Amino acid sequence: MSDHRRLDELRESLDDIRDAPSSEGRIELIVRRPVVEAREVITHGELCTTDGLIGDCWSAKPSSATGLPNPKAQLTLMNARAAAAIAGEREHWPLAGDQLFVDFDLSVANAPPGTRLAVGAAEIELTDEPHLGCGKFVRRFGIDAQKFVNSPDGRALNCRGVNARVVIPGAVRNGDRILKLTDYVRRPADK
Repeated sequence: MSDHRRLDELRESLDDIRDAPSSEGRIELIVRRPVVEAREVITHGELCTTDGLIGDCWSAKPSSATGLPNPKAQLTLMNARAAAAIAGEREHWPLAGDQLFVDFDLSVANAPPGTRLAVGAAEIELTDEPHLGCGKFVRRFGIDAQKFVNSPDGRALNCRGVNARVVIPGAVRNGDRILKLTDYVRRPADK
């Protein structure tokens, strides 16, 4: 993508990102990564507790810490409003590398680690594994995009997205409802 957004343009999107639904949203786009650097936009998929999004390469990607796939980063979600601000047109969103692009408030205040979400027929739990802009993100969207997602506002809103793990397997489709399951939010005393 050659038309990188400037930091001032990105900051103009903050109010729109803040206005994302906080208790019930929807899946806007599902992207599977069959191999590293490849993207496949799909209309529906299956979330699995052992493999994440079926057909995605997560289960074949070793983490630098353990040499095994990181169970706290089995699935990544990005706020669709943040994706639109950073990447522009929907066909550029998959470059971010996330699997689910959602119209849902992923901010730390609304969806802290431990929050459970019903996503289509599946249930996922947000993890405490940070999801920040990396070198690939900078190449695709520019240094201003990285500054934006790593700014205090960008981090508070989780503009780069969040990591999650699948708790209950099930099908997901574009347009499926995302429901915040507040009864499952872990409190600090529960850890």
